[in-house]
Amino acid sequence: MEAMSNTCFLVSMNLLLVLFFLLKPNHTMASDRLSLGQSLSGKQTLISNDGTFALGFFSPGNSSKFYIGIWYNKLPGQTIIWVANRETPTSDPTTSKLQISDLGELVLLNSSKSLIWSSNSTSKATTAILLDTGNLVLRNDSTSEVDLWQSFAHPTDTCMPGGWLAVDKITGEYTKLTSWKNSEDPAPGFFAESMDPDGSNQYVLIWNGSNIYWTSGIWNGHYFANVPGTSDRTIFNLSFVDDKQRKFSSYLIKDKSFITRFVVDSDGQGKQWYWLSDRQQWQTVYTQPLAHCDVYSLCGPFGICDAKNLDSICGCPEGFQPASLKEWALSDWSLGCSRKTQLQCEADGFLPMDNLRLPAKPKSFKLRRYEECRDACLNDCSCTAYSYDNVCSIWNGGIRNLQQLHEGDNGGRSIYLRLAASDLPSSSGSGAKVIKVVLSSVAGVVAILFIAYCLMKVYERTKRAQTLRKLDNSLVQFSYTDLRRITRNFSEKLGSGGFGSVFKGTLPNSNQVAVKKLEGLRQGEKQFRAEVTALGSIQHVNLVRLYGFCSGGNERLLVYEYMPKGSLDAHLFLNESTELDWELRFQIILGTARGLAYLHEECRECIVHCDVKPDNVLLDAEFNPKVSDLGMAKLIGRDFSKVLTTMRGTIGYLAPEWIAGMPITPKVDVYSFGMMVFEVISGKRNNMHSEDGSMAFYPFWAAKKVVEGGSIVSLLDARLKGVVDLEQVTRVSRIACWCIQDLESQRPSMGQIVQILEGALDVNEPPLPLSLQNLAESV
Repeated sequence: MEAMSNTCFLVSMNLLLVLFFLLKPNHTMASDRLSLGQSLSGKQTLISNDGTFALGFFSPGNSSKFYIGIWYNKLPGQTIIWVANRETPTSDPTTSKLQISDLGELVLLNSSKSLIWSSNSTSKATTAILLDTGNLVLRNDSTSEVDLWQSFAHPTDTCMPGGWLAVDKITGEYTKLTSWKNSEDPAPGFFAESMDPDGSNQYVLIWNGSNIYWTSGIWNGHYFANVPGTSDRTIFNLSFVDDKQRKFSSYLIKDKSFITRFVVDSDGQGKQWYWLSDRQQWQTVYTQPLAHCDVYSLCGPFGICDAKNLDSICGCPEGFQPASLKEWALSDWSLGCSRKTQLQCEADGFLPMDNLRLPAKPKSFKLRRYEECRDACLNDCSCTAYSYDNVCSIWNGGIRNLQQLHEGDNGGRSIYLRLAASDLPSSSGSGAKVIKVVLSSVAGVVAILFIAYCLMKVYERTKRAQTLRKLDNSLVQFSYTDLRRITRNFSEKLGSGGFGSVFKGTLPNSNQVAVKKLEGLRQGEKQFRAEVTALGSIQHVNLVRLYGFCSGGNERLLVYEYMPKGSLDAHLFLNESTELDWELRFQIILGTARGLAYLHEECRECIVHCDVKPDNVLLDAEFNPKVSDLGMAKLIGRDFSKVLTTMRGTIGYLAPEWIAGMPITPKVDVYSFGMMVFEVISGKRNNMHSEDGSMAFYPFWAAKKVVEGGSIVSLLDARLKGVVDLEQVTRVSRIACWCIQDLESQRPSMGQIVQILEGALDVNEPPLPLSLQNLAESV
């Protein structure tokens, strides 16, 4: 009996264990790999060995469709870096399976075991492994290091560190990044990046495989000229391979804590993102092309791109409407605009539209008169638009790439768009219809006035909230009431300068901002808005971001991102400050140089800061530098090398050409940067008190040390206690001395300075600037 009792007990326990494992939910494979005979479905995921990445089923946005993808496992939200079945989603992940087939391919099967997606690998694999880089690889043994297939060789819209975009010289096949259709549909969109199809050593952004609208610049042996940051050897390790089989470039990140990715967005821009750990959000390092309307056919057929439209960058001309309101709501404008009324050929008319960038590829021929051009289009039923400027240009079918230009923009032309007569603004119906419309309008006005009064306050509050939250890639025009509210009536003052005072504010989304009240500003409203628009389009990790502005009456204010560590001068010139070690100081010098190089060389118009000094270099929570206060900046067209302007800047940082009243170039910023670098090295102001109490001009003394081969250590801030990289200090000191040369032609460009700091270029011993000696003797 006792034996039988024990047997029953064991049987019962075994049954309970079986039921436990059958009923227990299994959301995670608890592994980084999937082997032959295993499958993944439902909420199960693979997790990379270090926990950085996850692979599993996901559904984007409000979509009811599911895809196999890879995303960052430790970051909030779900940032997707790769999608397997982007063109063939499944509706039920619980009955779909990802597994390795008997043929050694990674396959996705639906509930009826039909093939949805396959890796199409040519070699037989037994294991799929999710690596710590985010690369999914197939191998024929769990211990093998040979990749038979890998997701990095088949990217979707994202290129990760270690990934590549190649051209196979044997097969002629190009690896491409192809945008998602929109935020809820990872199917291939119209925009892609790849090596240039013409065979040159550069990358291009291309629409629909036919229209190139951005190039990276030719590889020069070190970096791509038009891609900011690729020369950054402290963070990026960029390589270019050109052998008998393939041609491609690849980048690696030296610091694993630096999380970054490059994405071809669904709106056609290529963006390098990096993760802000303190804010727990992604930030763009750079965007290409910078001007959103430079993306070819961004707004689809008949769509008009208007960068200054705060509601939507894309719009439809009169007589047209969005082809798909649902897709436009997702910022997917690829279908463009459709006609409200179909054309009738002979009964059609033309809608004049002024100051537009004209579509490409017209049929052009010479006609003597405008009327002849109009009639030529009217008599051709397939003609949809024409333009006349001594030459007649005619377009057929759906016209693309229309852009609304504004005052100050170059290249604006008038175009005449063909519309059905009933859609023309001047068209009218019968007299009875007109009377009916007028009477209805009068009656409606009475009702509208009453309702409008009741809703006005509600609308204003709603509109204000929407405006304050719209801080993405466009400038926001704030009202003065908005800024009084977010700054609590300008109660918390952060500081003041020559152009006004700065106050701390908090937006409705809890983001902190710095609001500058400009005082004594002489420029007119038109010039103020033009410069704000130009500066507002700038996005760089080492430039303080301008969120928006306020301009009304006598009030002019600028809204910037808030920098919690304040300005560099507060950390350099206060005796109790000990936070800036040499490594931080070097990164501040390098970051400032990158920001200025971007202003000088990578913006559409060259921007000269005109007031580079430690007071105008702000530090974020992690002491990353950002150049600020572009209030005195001067925009210089690319067609001009010099500009004559009134003197601006701060005594002690002014280049000799300012003093002499000569035309200025970006080299005035180089001079000021050199002066600032000496201050960063020493922790001393340009004009300092010597031991006998008299004034001494520090840069002259420091330059003599550099030129005459004196002890570089004697230049250092005593708070550093000699804990420095002497090679870096020597390099930085020589750069500073070259920057403050008398002749601008002797000074390096900011782009060259960045390369020298990064070690890509060498720097020779500089001569001693004579003007410094004269200035030192006069102090």
